[in-house]
Amino acid sequence: MPYVTIPIAAPDEAVSIAEARWNAIVAINPQLGAAVELQRRLIAVVLDLKDTLEGVPLPRLSLPPKYVGLKLSRGVPVLAGEPIPVPMAVLGDSLLRLCRELADGGAGEIADHIRFALERGELDPASLLGASLARNQTAIRSGATHRGLAPDLVWLVAELAVGPFAHALQRALFGTATRPRGDQLRSEPGSFVATALDSWNHGYCPLCGSWPAMAEVVEGHRVLRCSLCAAGWELKAYACVYCAENSGSFVTAAPNEERKDRRLELCSGCGAYLKTVDVDALSPFPYLSIGDLETMDLDVAAMEHGYARPALKEFARTTR
Repeated sequence: MPYVTIPIAAPDEAVSIAEARWNAIVAINPQLGAAVELQRRLIAVVLDLKDTLEGVPLPRLSLPPKYVGLKLSRGVPVLAGEPIPVPMAVLGDSLLRLCRELADGGAGEIADHIRFALERGELDPASLLGASLARNQTAIRSGATHRGLAPDLVWLVAELAVGPFAHALQRALFGTATRPRGDQLRSEPGSFVATALDSWNHGYCPLCGSWPAMAEVVEGHRVLRCSLCAAGWELKAYACVYCAENSGSFVTAAPNEERKDRRLELCSGCGAYLKTVDVDALSPFPYLSIGDLETMDLDVAAMEHGYARPALKEFARTTR
């Protein structure tokens, strides 16, 4: 089945594994010590949000199984074009906390300017989080630029804050929650949703439409991992996740011959790249970002050869 259930690690075990990975990063690249410390603090905020969301009911969603299955069968992510209410009571203050952590971690006045805009009401938290969940990169970037704020940092703050909610929706809607979520949609064998997920063969996330942050290869399975909700899914053929190219213009290379477990998928057809790493187990949410930090050298290698990550796909609003 293309959609892959990500095992839920025990909190203590996940933290121990994360700390070991962070320590290894610093041991290999001491210059990344500040980046590791910042990531540790940001993930602490995200974990607090995740834990809080697990204790409250999710918003009621008007997403009948047949409708969800139809969207997926048409290649449209479930949340695309849907008016999903964001739980501001849980997520609202997290934007300010994340700005403070970023300011203390090196972003300084740039992060403070975003926090001041939020505190003064110049930047509406609900609109920002809603746009992030909708993956509306254009709206966030243009809004930030209009207000004299750093677009990339505004995008990052919003994504970190809304990520736990997107992850909770993914678990509930696709049936990977550890306990029932009221009358939320669940993916049972033979259901509309399970059948549609089984046929999903696109490089973008079936829930939110994000491109994968990277691919984790475990036991021979190349699992694409969503950069927002950490969903995992497989393609039915080995090809470029962005344009489906599978000819000679799509290649896989290991920049470091001594680390063939860390590779780049490069497509000269669309000019994009994807990082691929062999792992013993899939990274639980929100620790996928550690893998992104561990493989920064792959990003540098790809960009030095003219490759880039493409903009997010845009999806027309679906009418029922």
